[in-house]
Amino acid sequence: MDLIDDPQPGENAHEFTVAELSGAVKRVIEGEFGRVRVKGELGRVTIARSGHIYTDLKDDRAVLSSVIWKGQAARLAIRPEEGMEVVATGRLTTFPGQSRYQLVIDDIRPAGVGALMAMLEKRKKVLEAEGLFDPSRKQPIPYLPEVIGVVTSPTGAVIRDILHRLRDRFPRQVLIWPVAVQGDRCAPEVTNAIKGFNALAPGGPIPRPDLIIVARGGGSIEDLWGFNEESLVRAAASSDIPLISAVGHETDTTLIDYASDRRAPTPTAAAEMAVPVRLDLLAWCDEQGTRLMRGLTQSVTLRRQRLNDLSRALPRPQSLLADPRQRLDRVDYALPRALRAVVERRRARYTQSAAVLRPTTLRSRIRLAQQDISRLSERLSPRLLSQKKMQGQDRLDALSARLSAVGVSQLDRARDRLSALDRMRQSLGYTETLRRGYAVVWADQTLVASKAAVPACKPLEIQFHDGRYGVGTTTEPQQSKRSTKKAATKPEQGSLF
Repeated sequence: MDLIDDPQPGENAHEFTVAELSGAVKRVIEGEFGRVRVKGELGRVTIARSGHIYTDLKDDRAVLSSVIWKGQAARLAIRPEEGMEVVATGRLTTFPGQSRYQLVIDDIRPAGVGALMAMLEKRKKVLEAEGLFDPSRKQPIPYLPEVIGVVTSPTGAVIRDILHRLRDRFPRQVLIWPVAVQGDRCAPEVTNAIKGFNALAPGGPIPRPDLIIVARGGGSIEDLWGFNEESLVRAAASSDIPLISAVGHETDTTLIDYASDRRAPTPTAAAEMAVPVRLDLLAWCDEQGTRLMRGLTQSVTLRRQRLNDLSRALPRPQSLLADPRQRLDRVDYALPRALRAVVERRRARYTQSAAVLRPTTLRSRIRLAQQDISRLSERLSPRLLSQKKMQGQDRLDALSARLSAVGVSQLDRARDRLSALDRMRQSLGYTETLRRGYAVVWADQTLVASKAAVPACKPLEIQFHDGRYGVGTTTEPQQSKRSTKKAATKPEQGSLF
């Protein structure tokens, strides 16, 4: 049997393609239902890299696939979370690629106050577990801030109440950051305002606030829902500037109240927390000044009275000096006698000591000292004496050898110097000149240096390098021999230079 029967002759049924059939189903579903509102519980919530959100709407009997496109997801009032009961508004369509239908969500809101409160409680537990509500993170509010930043709507009654209250109590400079306090734009604008105030540089063209007030009037939980957003709560918790939250009336509570440094029941109460009453502060300052002056006056008066009482108890200067003056007189009177007594005692002690000193006493002490020396010398062993003697002898031999070497060295140096001086004497003496053919004329052992100095009747002697020769005498050989002998024995003297 064939799975697909052949068409019978005469049949005219139309054959659809898959795309035609899917398109027909799509047109029927979109035309029949169009825009719908669906109530259910959110199942899985998946955020794709593209920014689209894929989720499921379900109840106890069916599941409806849903998608929130990226552009619409950024404008949602609440962020979809798994398990949240919501009412979704959108259009029903099909997805031919997987042969299924799905809901394209345009808006999504919690299904009643109960769902919002459940989601709020769940978010509060998560943020509290991270420590954003820890009291140790909270900063003290400045006593008198110079600049106050207010984050609120510029057209509501809240800003007028805050400015009026600040003007009545203590006028301060106020910076207003206008934001939307309700709707989809509330959370991102308030978050940017808190971060913007913290980003201002101290001393810049726009003054940096010393305190921030986030304020809004009362309303339903849906109206105040923007102040429960996670981004806004984190911005309030991480603010470096102290922050006061004044959202709603006294019974209204949002998550920003737990993250702020101080919660005010109303915007007017926030202004009262921000600054003190100027007149009360002036009155308090006047009162403190009066108390200070009164305390100083009283303290000075008491100390003056105390000084007067103590001065009356002090004795007069004359009475204070009377006893020391009298003691000085007594000491001055007793001093000469005391000096004489001391001298007498020292003289007696000296006389007593001098009487003991006798020659026999000195001799006995010398004898005792000699005995001690003899006893000590006997205690010295011969071996020790011989060792010391040998050590002394070795040291003496070493010193003698060094002394001998030094003497020989010095004697050699002196001999060399003497030889050098003798050679210099011979080179500078006239005997070396005589060897070169010169001669010296003598007359009666006197040097003749010129013709006019020749004596008239005295014989002359001519000295050559090997002896003298007489001139003008009959006994020339004998005189020459005698002269030569004298020249040989007489030391050389004079010089031709």
